[in-house]
Amino acid sequence: MNIASTASTSQVQSQDAVSILMLKKALDQQQAAAAQMLAGLPQPVRAPDPSATVGRTIDTFA
Repeated sequence: MNIASTASTSQVQSQDAVSILMLKKALDQQQAAAAQMLAGLPQPVRAPDPSATVGRTIDTFA
């Protein structure tokens, strides 16, 4: 077994672990930012009920 290849493999595995940890942290930050943006949106205005406004008046002029 080659010691240099074993050390290289160990280094690559630790770099992968660090990369995955950084990715998870970045995703968590993006999730928090998105949640904050969604919480800041105003509540939508309710649309009037169509059955209450449609058909109540008839235009009789041309």
